[in-house]
Amino acid sequence: MRLNNLGIVRTNIERPDPTDVKRLSQFGVSTIHEAMGRVGLLRPYIRPAYTGAKLCGPAVTVLLQPGDNWMFHVAVEQVQEGDVIVAGCTTESEDGFFGELLATSLTARGCKGLVIDGGVRDVADLEKMDFPVFSRAVNAKGTVKATLGSVNIPVVVANAVVNSGDVVVADVDGVVVVPRELVRAVADASQKREDNEEAKRMKFREGALGLDVYGMRGPLAKAGLEYVEN
Repeated sequence: MRLNNLGIVRTNIERPDPTDVKRLSQFGVSTIHEAMGRVGLLRPYIRPAYTGAKLCGPAVTVLLQPGDNWMFHVAVEQVQEGDVIVAGCTTESEDGFFGELLATSLTARGCKGLVIDGGVRDVADLEKMDFPVFSRAVNAKGTVKATLGSVNIPVVVANAVVNSGDVVVADVDGVVVVPRELVRAVADASQKREDNEEAKRMKFREGALGLDVYGMRGPLAKAGLEYVEN
C-alpha cells in the first residue's frame, strides 16, 4: 500500500483541444479570471522572471522536493509541443530549481514555458531565449538531484490546485488555471466579456461616464449619496 504519491510518473494525460487552447491564449489573465467567475488565480507572489513574459498551454505538473530539481529532468520526457511545466514543492522553497540548461532541453521538446512555486536562475539567458518563466523567486542558489517527487499528479502551486492537462495562462497581471474540461466554455465566456468591454470602451472614448454606462446613479442615491453645492 502506498503511503504517499511520491515516485509516480503518469505518462498518458488528457489535454484539451489545441484549437480551444489557441482561442484562450488570445485573452489576458484578468479577462479569463473574471469570465470564470473570479476564480482560478494563483497567489500574486508568482511573478514573471523578466518583462514581457507570457504563456498559455496545457500543464505537465511536477512535484519537487525542496532544494532538489531531479524531477524536472524526468518531466522533460513527458512534454509535448505546446505544453507548459507547472511545478509545486512538497514544502516552501525558493532555491534556484531551474535555469538555462533545463530551458534549452524543454525548448527542444516544444515547451512553451514554466510556472513554479520556487526559485529560478539564469534569468538573463532565459530572456534571451524568450523562454517564459513565472516564479516565486529569482535565486542563484543551486539544487541537487537526489530525492523522488512525481510528474503529472495534482499539485498545489501558490494556493491553487493544478491537474495535468489544465490550461495555465500567465502574463504581467498574474497566473490563472483553467480546468481542462472547461477550456472551450471559458474561451467562449472570455470572448463574450471582451466584446462587452469593447462596447463600453467605445462609449468611454466618446466621453460617457461610468456612472451612466454602469447605471450607478440610482443605487448611489438609494445608498444616500448627496451632491452639495457650496
